[in-house]
Amino acid sequence: MNNSRIEALQAMPIFGGIRKDILEYLLGASEVLSVQKDNYFFHENDQAEALYVLEAGEVAVLKLWKGREHVLRHLQQGDCFGEMALMDLIPRSASIRAVAPCTAIQLSTASFHKIYEMDLEQFAIIRMNIGREVSRRLRVADEQMFRIMMGESDIDPAIVFPST
Repeated sequence: MNNSRIEALQAMPIFGGIRKDILEYLLGASEVLSVQKDNYFFHENDQAEALYVLEAGEVAVLKLWKGREHVLRHLQQGDCFGEMALMDLIPRSASIRAVAPCTAIQLSTASFHKIYEMDLEQFAIIRMNIGREVSRRLRVADEQMFRIMMGESDIDPAIVFPST
């Protein structure tokens, strides 16, 4: 098994405290995708069936409004996206487009369900970690919304939306 991939996962907040054997299982059940610049990993409202760990490249998180896509933020190597798929099982809330050639590990919701069957404690830790990450992102979004409501129109997106 690729130790560098395991180490990369262990360094991510959503996989903190997860044993090596569980990460080896996840990686063994995963696919590594290459997505060229300007191609999409997924679109808003697509069925959510996986989360992604970006190994190389950069992506834009896009939201559709009145027929036009708007950039919410950029994610880079080591970031993950699509994690809400493991929590709410509803269609995607945003699109993810490669802004540079990308390589990402695709981890299916089915593989996480298998962890539930294999080791409930490790599954619970992953879910708790994802909940913390989603909560952290919500806190940042709430801060941005509050600043906009208070009339701060010159908000620096790098401060409001730091890299994850």
